[in-house]
This record gives sequence, C-alpha cells and structure tokens, in this order.
Amino acid sequence: MPLTAWPAKANPLRVVGLISGTSIDGIDAAVVEVARRPDGVTVQTRAAFTREYPSPERERILALCRPDAPLADVCAANVDLAEWFAEAALGAIERAGLAAADCDLIASHGQTIWHIPGHSTLQIGEAAVIAERTGLPVVSNFRSRDIAAGGQGAPLVSYLDYLVLRDRAFSRAAQNLGGIGNVTWIPAGGAPDAVRSFDTGPGNMLIDGVARVLTGRPRDEDGAVAAQGTASRTLLEELLDDPYYAEAPPKTTGREKFGESYARRILDRGRELGLSTADLLATVTMLTARSIADAYRRFLGRVDEVIASGGGVHNRTLLRMIAQACGVPVRSSAELGLDPDFKEAVAFAVFGALTAWGEASNLPAATGARRPVILGDLTPA
Repeated sequence: MPLTAWPAKANPLRVVGLISGTSIDGIDAAVVEVARRPDGVTVQTRAAFTREYPSPERERILALCRPDAPLADVCAANVDLAEWFAEAALGAIERAGLAAADCDLIASHGQTIWHIPGHSTLQIGEAAVIAERTGLPVVSNFRSRDIAAGGQGAPLVSYLDYLVLRDRAFSRAAQNLGGIGNVTWIPAGGAPDAVRSFDTGPGNMLIDGVARVLTGRPRDEDGAVAAQGTASRTLLEELLDDPYYAEAPPKTTGREKFGESYARRILDRGRELGLSTADLLATVTMLTARSIADAYRRFLGRVDEVIASGGGVHNRTLLRMIAQACGVPVRSSAELGLDPDFKEAVAFAVFGALTAWGEASNLPAATGARRPVILGDLTPA
C-alpha cells in the first residue's frame, strides 16, 4: 500500500535520488519530478549535484570494502556517511532553487560495501540520519527485497533503462560505465520479460586504480595516457580468461572481485611483462571494452547501438575501443534525455516514487527474481 507521508494520489512526486557508486568518488544527488502515465513514467531532472569525497573520506570507505573490515568501523561509517548523504541531498535541493519542504521524499541507495550475489548485500548510510537532517521521509535499502525474492539484487537500473530507452525500431544496449560495467539489452519493441541485464565486468574501476598507482592522478583523464599505449595481447587474454566472463546471466559483481587487490595483481603482472604505464592503461581500458563486446556476443541478441552512461562516457579512448570491439555506434545517454553522470541517482529517485505508489520496480528478467516486488524500506520524516 502507498506510504502515508503524502496522499496516495500525489502525482507527480518530487524526489531526491542519492547514490554513491562502486567508483567511490562522491555522492550523486538528483532532484527529479516523476509522473505516472498509463504506459510508464515521465522523468524531469530539476538539478543534480555531486558531493565529492576528499581523499581521507574515500580511503575510509575503501577500507570497509574488505572482508576483514572491523565491525566498529562499519558501524561508525554507517552514520557518518549518512551525514554526507544528507549534505548532498540538501545541496541538490538548493541548486534546484527549492526548500526541503518543496520535495516529497528522498530515495537513497547508500554505499555498497559488500555484495554476495543472490544471497545478501550491504549498503551503508543510515536512513534515519538522512530523514532527521532533511525532514523528509526516506526510502532506502532497495536491493534486499529483490534478493529475498530470489534475485541477484542487481542490476536494478535496468528498469529505468526499459522505461526510458526502449524503442520500436532499434535494439539497444544501455551500457553503464561506472566502477563496474553493466548492460541492459532492450530488444526493439520488446516486452519487459524480453529484457536482459547483467554486470559485464569492470567499468572504470581497474582503469582508475591503475591510473592512481602509476600516474598519481585519480583517473586517466579522457583516456589520454591509454591512447598513447598499446594493449598487451598476452595480459589481455590472461585477464579475459577469468571465469566470470563466461558465466551465464543473471550475474553481478563488484569491488570484492575487481577491486584494489585485483588491480595490484594486474600491476605486478604488467611489470613482469615489462609494460609501460601507457601500455598497462591501454590494456585495462581494452579489457573493459572487450569484456563488454564479448558479453554482447555471448548473451545478447541483435544490438543496433550502444547507449553509454556513467563516468566512462568522458573517456574517449574507452568509447572508441567499445565502438570498435562491438562494431556499432556508441552514443551518450544525454542524447536521449538522461544525464550520463547522474543516471543512477535519477533511477533511484524513480524507484522511490514507485515504492511510494506501491508499485514494483525490479525487473525479474534482469535480476533473476521470481516476481516483481516493491523495493525499499521507509523511514518516516
């Protein structure tokens, strides 16, 4: 049944979507007006804002994404991170020229620190703190209900892809290039149960990790260093031999697999092979591109174009490699009205609205859940 914080008939709803993704570079916040229509929803983004993590905050979160993270540190970060999430929400509201009272709710994904596909998942960023600091009701903990219904708990953004990017004539691969890469395949004119979605493997995670160690910068800006190198065929084939890539969907992955320790192993192997900084960055950039193209060939039907979103859209070398590997045009989601830097924040705003209306927002064809379910927990204002 609908939440009781506003009338069930409220339409549209003004929602602040919040997420800190696997890249752990900041908290994305988007103020979104979501309206119900007979054939789905309409989405209008009023403002978006990123509260970037200073280096100490980022390192603190990264330290939690390990199996030996102290429980006391996780407990404390759950509250401290929520304070930062509240700051991000209020910052986005201010940029929209609004007051908190002008919004209906906050939809917070939180920060994933561990994910066991199909079994359990942990996002931190205490919703009670966000509600107390903003005075708004909060929908949070979106992934757990899908897992309880037999799903992987990811990728959830696929439902937004279906609602906004489906087309009668074109079969599209909506490829997110965040820390982890994930795809939503929407066949031309396809129904929801025809959609396929899964994590393709690393997105920016390895590229950024290698860049930080070898160049001292947070990322390979625009793929400029990788563009000067040559991908190592030997190392690339070794990396592509990972069993994850051949595993059939539904499947999800994250920092626990392709994170810091994995990047260190790649760096060690690169040194053994005598690879330069440019060659190593070219190799891990090509790994993202090849893992995406190979996933399409293995698990998807016809792909007419790739619609890219996430931080990777700013890496021209990566986009060029994806286009070459897939053999189809690659377009930014901005061309279809979705800001590529804030698509996930927009997605969770939409899911928060659907939860408020008592409607399901998972896509069983993508997550493997037994049925559509209403996602999220409510913390009242």
